[in-house]
This record gives sequence, structure tokens and C-alpha cells, in this order.
Amino acid sequence: MKLTGRNAIITGANRGFGFEIAKKFVEEGASVAICGRDSGQVEHAVDALRKRSLPQQTIIGVPLDVSKEENVRSMIDTALDKMGRIDVVVNNAGVYGPKGLIEDVNSEEWVDAIHINLLSVFFMCKGILPHMKKNNSGKIINLSGGGATAPLPRISAYAASKAAVVRLTETLAEECREYAIDINAVAPGALNTRLLEEVLNAGPESVGKAFYEKALKQKASGGTPLHLGAELCVYLASPESNGITGKLISAPWDPWQNLAQYRDDLRNSDIYTLRRIVEKDRGKNWGT
Repeated sequence: MKLTGRNAIITGANRGFGFEIAKKFVEEGASVAICGRDSGQVEHAVDALRKRSLPQQTIIGVPLDVSKEENVRSMIDTALDKMGRIDVVVNNAGVYGPKGLIEDVNSEEWVDAIHINLLSVFFMCKGILPHMKKNNSGKIINLSGGGATAPLPRISAYAASKAAVVRLTETLAEECREYAIDINAVAPGALNTRLLEEVLNAGPESVGKAFYEKALKQKASGGTPLHLGAELCVYLASPESNGITGKLISAPWDPWQNLAQYRDDLRNSDIYTLRRIVEKDRGKNWGT
């Protein structure tokens, strides 16, 4: 059991991929504090997790909106009160936000998506890092996705916020190196969750014909298995990944099971990071 004795906060874990992460954490021996907006779903998730847990594991569920800083602070306080120490945070809560051309989307909904996808990560990191720095250890895992690495026309709030999450991850990893706190981002793959259903329900008029057809194919194929990204989160939360930090790692595409043996190479390279490409990187010479 890779996470025995570890205590984790997992946001947006009342259903879907977040619940899969929480389930894997519990199966690996961790105590978990989860949250979600729907109190009924949170309660149901807690019951399901307790059935998988051992008597020494603590399972906490808190219904709240992570886009509000005071709510995140309350979540941290509750987890510390019940578990005494937080070793791992998984910032999973996220939404697509409004879908459509930038001039057509609702501005308030666009800003709300930034609050949920980006500011909730900022609030959680700001609140938990003093505790982790005091302990000189910790793991923070931020959920990113395809929006961080390629343009997503008509889903601009998601794309912008997820790219920002990766750069925030890289920045905080540098801030926290001296405290042995590892901070990474995870791209879990194309998941068949409620976000996929949102795209299909929105239709090609809102998300674009190409993206809609891609979503149809994803639903038919089954998408990336949820357990793959959850197992990557377990790896990044475990001592096995110590020293791997500031990276965006893809669950279905990267050889993350073997990354520990390349720790030194990763530390001194821009592999698995977001970087600007210049003409010389593509064999071009356009000036000096």
C-alpha cells in the first residue's frame, strides 16, 4: 500500500475522475478529505469510500464551492482538525465553462470557470503551503488537461485556465524546492465523464464540428480509463516520486511508471514543461 499513513485533500471528488482518485488513495492506505458542491453526492461518496477503508483510515466529506477562498480555508482547517497533518493535495475540481465563440459567450460564466479551474488551485496552494513548509514535505497535484497544451477553439475559458494552472505549478515548484515539496500537474487523458456529456449536449454549433465529432468518437471508444490517471496521482503522491517536481505529466502518453530512474535528467531539463518554441527549434533561420 503506497500511501499508508498519508493524509490527503482531494477537491471535486464526489463523482467522476475525482472520486476515482479518492478511491485509489483509500485503497492504497491514505486517509482522505473530499469536497464537492452537491451535499448528497458528497455523502454518497464518503459512504462508498468508507466501505473500502480500514478502521485506522479517516474519511471526511465537506460540501462546498472551491471557487471561494473562505471555503477553501475552511476545508483546510477541517482536514487539519480531523487528521492533524496534510501530506497531499489533489486539486481536481474543474469545469469546461461556457462554450462558443469568445464574442458570444456569457462573460460571467467565463469568469466563473477561471475561478473554479485556476483560482481554486491558487487558494488551496496559498492555504496549505505554510503547513507543508513547516513539515518540510508535501505533494501537490494539479489537474490540467488538453486545454493546456493545444488551442481549444470555443472552449476558451477552460483552455486559458488549464494553461495557467501548469505555469502556476511550474512556478510554485521552484518556490518550494528547498522545502522538499513536490508540485506537479497531471493530464489524465480523454475521459468519458460529465464533461464529455456537456460537449455532446452543447452540440457542434457551440463547440465546433471537429471537436464535436472527436467527442463522439471518444464516447464510442470508451476514452482513457479513469484508473490510469488515478494511478498516476497515487504515484505522484507516494515517496517513489520524491524529487520529481514542476512537470506536466500525461497519464496515457508518458512513461511515468519509470520516471524515478530519470529523476536527475528531469531536474535539469525542460522535459514535460510548457515552453516557447522559436524558429531555430524547427531548423529555421529567420534573422541573426
